[in-house]
Amino acid sequence: MARTRDTTAPEETTSLEPEFEPGEGDGGMFGDGPPARKAQNFWPSAKRLFSLLGPERARMVLVVALVSLSVVLTVIAPKILGQAMDTIFNGVIGSQLPAGVPLEQIIEQQRASGNGTFADMLAKTDIVPGAGIDFVVLGRLIIIVLLMYVVASVLMWAQGYILNGLVMRVVFGLRQDIEAKLNRLPLRFFDTRQRGDVMSRVTNDVDNIQTALQQAFSQLVQSVLTIIGIAAMMFIVSWQLALIALISIPLSGVIAGVIGARSQKLFAAQWKNTGALNGHIEETFSGLEIVRAFGRDREMLEEFDRRNDSLYTASFGAQFVSGMIMPAMTFVSYLSYVLIAVVGGLRVASGQLTLGDATAFIQYSREFTQPVTQLASMANMLQSGVASAERTFELLDAEEQEPETATASLPQRTDGHVEFEGVSFSYDPEQPLIEDLTFSAQPGQTVAIVGPTGAGKTTLVNLVMRFYELTGGRILLDGVDITSLARGDLRSRVGMVLQDAWLFQGTIRENIRYGRLDATDEEIVDAAKATMVDRFVRQLPDGYDTVLDADGGSVSAGERQLITIARAFLANPSLLILDEATSSVDTRTELLVQHAMNALRTDRTSFVIAHRLSTIRDADTILVMESGRIVEQGAHEALLKQRGAYYELYMTQFRGGGDEAGEHAAAGALPSGGGVAP
Repeated sequence: MARTRDTTAPEETTSLEPEFEPGEGDGGMFGDGPPARKAQNFWPSAKRLFSLLGPERARMVLVVALVSLSVVLTVIAPKILGQAMDTIFNGVIGSQLPAGVPLEQIIEQQRASGNGTFADMLAKTDIVPGAGIDFVVLGRLIIIVLLMYVVASVLMWAQGYILNGLVMRVVFGLRQDIEAKLNRLPLRFFDTRQRGDVMSRVTNDVDNIQTALQQAFSQLVQSVLTIIGIAAMMFIVSWQLALIALISIPLSGVIAGVIGARSQKLFAAQWKNTGALNGHIEETFSGLEIVRAFGRDREMLEEFDRRNDSLYTASFGAQFVSGMIMPAMTFVSYLSYVLIAVVGGLRVASGQLTLGDATAFIQYSREFTQPVTQLASMANMLQSGVASAERTFELLDAEEQEPETATASLPQRTDGHVEFEGVSFSYDPEQPLIEDLTFSAQPGQTVAIVGPTGAGKTTLVNLVMRFYELTGGRILLDGVDITSLARGDLRSRVGMVLQDAWLFQGTIRENIRYGRLDATDEEIVDAAKATMVDRFVRQLPDGYDTVLDADGGSVSAGERQLITIARAFLANPSLLILDEATSSVDTRTELLVQHAMNALRTDRTSFVIAHRLSTIRDADTILVMESGRIVEQGAHEALLKQRGAYYELYMTQFRGGGDEAGEHAAAGALPSGGGVAP
C-alpha cells in the first residue's frame, strides 16, 4: 500500500525545468542508448559514494584479498601451462635423439653439421636424448593448472557473494536515508521540482549506484591486479615481447579518444532527440482523450514520426561512430599478436626463448587486452554511477524543513478557534504571496475562501497545516501558536478533502480506514453511512472489500470523492479543510458530495476553498482574496450588497443564469429581472 501526501501544491508556484535533459544518461526510452551522463563533480562525489562502504570495511578487505588471490592463480597458470608445453616438446624431440649420448655432444654435432639454429634451440631446453614424453610430470602439471583454475573460480564466486551482500546492505541503508529525508523535506521542495525527476533520483539513480558498486568495484580491482600481474609475468618471460605488447595500449587509447570525442557530440544529439520523443509520447498519452476528441490523431502520429525519424538519424550516427571503437581496438590487438608471434618465433628458433614460454606469452598477451577493455567499460559504468550518486546526494543535502520545536501541547479535543495575526509568506522576499493577513475563525464556523487563480487560497490553508513555515506573523489554534506544536500533533487534528481524490490500490475499507488506522469495521460503516458512501458500496459485488485501482478507476469520480470524505469523517478532526472538493464532479453528484460535506462540517471549524460559489452561500464568513490579501470579508448576502470583488466574481460565474440571479433580486442584491449590473 503506497502512501502519498494528501495535499496539493500552491497555485503560485511553478515547476522548475529538470536539471538534465529527459532521457539523458538513462539509455533513452529503451535503456540501451547514449553513454552515461557525466558527474559535475566527479572526485568529491566518488569519494563520498565509496565512503558509504566504510561500515563494511572488513568485508571489503576480504573481497580484495579473495580477488587478489584469484588473480595470482590465474596469472601463474599460463606459465605452468608453458612448462607442460615444454615437457611435451622436450619429450617429442628427445625421442628422436640417440639414447645415451650427452645433450652437449649432440649440440656440438649439430653445430658442426651447419644446423646452428637447431643447436641453439636445443641449448635452451632440458631434453634427455632418447627419452620420450614424461607423462607423470605432464599429468602433475595439468592437475596443478586445473586445481588453480578451480580454486580461482571458487574464490571469484566467494568474493562476488560477499560483495553483493555488502552492497545490498549499503543500498538498503541509502534507501532508508532517502525515505527519511523525503519525510523531512518541506513541501516547497516538491513544488519546485518535476515529479519524474524526484522519482528518478529515488529509484533509477539508486539502482544505478547499486550496479556501479556491484560490478565496477569488483571488476576494477580484478582488472587492475590482472593488468599488473600479467605485465609482470610478460616481462619475466621476455621483456622484448612485453614492450611490443604494451605499445598497443597507448595506440588503442588514442583511437578510443579520437572516436569517443566524435561520438560524444553525436550522443548529445541523441539525448536531445530522445528527450523530445519521450516528452511528445507523455504529452500525447496523458491527453489522449482530448487528442481523439478534437480528431488530432493523424497530426500526433505525424509529429511522432518526425521526432522518431530525428532520433533514428541521430542514434544511427552515434552508434555507427561509437561502434568503430571496438573493431579499431581489436585490429590493434591482432596487429600486436602478429608482431609477438613473429618475434617470438624468431626468438624460439634462436634459442632465446622456449616454446612453452612463447606459448605462455601469447596467452598472456591475449588475456592482457580483456582487463584493459573492461577498464574502459567500467569507466563508463563508474561515471554513470557517480553521476547518479551526485544526484542522490543533492537530494540528501537539500534544505530540510525547520526542525521541530514543540514546546506546547493541546488537549485531546480542541475547540477549533483559529486566529491569523499579521500572517505573511513568500518564497522570494521580493515577491510575497501572503501579506499581513489577519482574521479569526470561531469554533464550529465555516470559513469560505474565494478568489481568482493565484490569489493565495491554497497557500493559506497549507500554512494552517504547516506545510510551509510563516515568514511573518503567527497562527493560533485555541490560543496556541502552531509553530510551538509538533507537526504531527497539529496535522492529526486537521482533516483534508482535496479536489483530486487520492486513493491507493486497496479495498474501499482500507481506503476509508486510512483516516484512522485503529478504526473498527463498524466505525468505518458508520462513517460511510454519514457521508453517502454506504449507499453505493452496498451495490458493489464485493461491497467494502471491492479492490480499487491505484487511481480509484473502479468507481466514478464522485464516488471517489465521497470515499475521501468518509476517510476524513472517520478521522474525526477538530479542523476541516475542503479544497475545491466539488469542482471535479457533475451537478447531480455535487448534491451528494455537498450533503456528505455538510455532515462532515457539523460542529467543526471548516475552511472551504470554493470554485463554485453556489456551494458556499451558507458559509458563516467568506474571505475574498486577491494577490495574497483579504480584500473583502463577510456573509454571502452582505458581500453581494456591497457590489465589490465578491459581487463581480459571483456575477461573472452566473452571468446568463437568470434563476440564480433572480433568486437574489427580491433581496435587492441583484437588479430585477436577473440582469447584470451595468
